Amino acid sequence: MKVVIFCGGLGVRMGEQTNSVPKPMIRIGNRPMLWHIMQYYASWGHTEFILCLGYKSEVIKEYFLHHEDALTNDFVLEQRGGGRHVEVLTGDRADWRITFADTGINATIGERLKAVASYIGDDEEFLATYGDGLSDVPLPEMIEAFHASKKLGMFLSVRPEFNAHLVVSDSEGTVSDIQVMNLSDVRINGGFFIFKRQILDWIEPGHELVEETFARLVPLGEIGAYRYDGFFGPMDTIKDRQRLEALYEGGAAPWTVRRAPG
Repeated sequence: MKVVIFCGGLGVRMGEQTNSVPKPMIRIGNRPMLWHIMQYYASWGHTEFILCLGYKSEVIKEYFLHHEDALTNDFVLEQRGGGRHVEVLTGDRADWRITFADTGINATIGERLKAVASYIGDDEEFLATYGDGLSDVPLPEMIEAFHASKKLGMFLSVRPEFNAHLVVSDSEGTVSDIQVMNLSDVRINGGFFIFKRQILDWIEPGHELVEETFARLVPLGEIGAYRYDGFFGPMDTIKDRQRLEALYEGGAAPWTVRRAPG
């Protein structure tokens, strides 16, 4: 399936880090977050990507146009006869096909998705995700659940990572329960989606994908949630980025497990 990745937002909660690069280009280890997301999909055999660009789109384009694999992999350099030959030994990029689509700086996610409809083409199904989250969800199992559901869309349903307290109280403020958020039954949208192409027909001009388009489809029973309690790592804040960096540098990053394409 094609994979649509929303890469156009401002990422204001990341502070100064997004002054020079868009949020998906903030590095985890020696690679941008965006690369880690793409490598996750590629490890399951999905290697055709559509990038919905916006804020500082040129940074993303330049990375893929000019990146040298030797800079992030082991390689052998031979110099002979006034020339040189570089042999990359540990290449970690598959044969990817990437469409770069400028979808506007201030566009909603729904508008970005509509803007790349022609690149999705006549494909009956496609995958989509935000450019700031990682997971180790077994994608073939999620796709199988989507097919079984026969719904227009499905998203990854996860527990929130933050450990704030969830307070249950009545209208007068009397508290009946306090729970740690990530230990409660509360679940959030993890941002990994599977869609039938008909979803595009439901997106109205200016509408957000989840807040407005999903809101129209939920009463019709056309949106499913795939419950997953494994690893989910958003990068909404600097602290989130530090957590992902620590996992990666410590060799314990769940999203980097290599798989045979399924």
